[in-house]
Amino acid sequence: MNNPLLEHTTEEELWVEYKRRRDPAIREAFIKQYAPLVKYVAGKVASSMPHSVEFEDLVGFGVFGLIDAIDKFDPEKNVKFKTYAVTRIRGAIFDELRSIDWVPRSVRQKTKELEEAIQQLESKLGRPAADVEIAQALGVTEDELAKTMLKISGTAVLSLNDVWYSGDDADKISIGDSIESPGSLNPDTMIEREEIRRVIVQAIQELPDKEKKVLVLYYYEELTLKEIGQVLEVTESRVSQLHTKAILRLRAKLTNIRKGIV
Repeated sequence: MNNPLLEHTTEEELWVEYKRRRDPAIREAFIKQYAPLVKYVAGKVASSMPHSVEFEDLVGFGVFGLIDAIDKFDPEKNVKFKTYAVTRIRGAIFDELRSIDWVPRSVRQKTKELEEAIQQLESKLGRPAADVEIAQALGVTEDELAKTMLKISGTAVLSLNDVWYSGDDADKISIGDSIESPGSLNPDTMIEREEIRRVIVQAIQELPDKEKKVLVLYYYEELTLKEIGQVLEVTESRVSQLHTKAILRLRAKLTNIRKGIV
């Protein structure tokens, strides 16, 4: 069979054709075309994972995300497929990592304790809690808190691919879908389920400055943790801690909103 990509002038036309006919040959052509994107995303995820997590396994998980992205992509929304697919691929990888439950029980427990402490503190204070306040709430020193944060960031699956559920599976939105370029909000990412996205964006905007910068540089600018460290002039481990705290704060904030606390 001829490659269907060669039968059309533009990729945009091919997407329209695939949406209309669901031709398996077109689907296969898209899978081959965007396979390198899966390896790219898997490589980024692998850089923040323990050595026990195999790169090829991550690639395998990511392929399912690519296929899902191809099947669900809507060319009429004026969003580039690559941008849409990266989120789906990364999400599929993290979903599979969670399903195989590779995170040690002790780390999961520490993550839960830390998230609950942040949730309660920030609900009470009405602002982001400082490290010293979080440490006091947990009954540990700031140094012990930093070590715990580093341990969590090195093993726990914490990312903006965690979803905010507004109802059934059709109403789930990745927090990462709402990360924006500084200074502007892309209407394409806000058009569906506007109120939920508004809440997520507001929660991101309320993060401490350095944590917000880490999220933007990592998820929007797609820099590595090492590169972010060079930009912010801090160590890579410090960037990892900032990323972990940002995600924990977001999850705590959204949990409070869902419960009607804030």
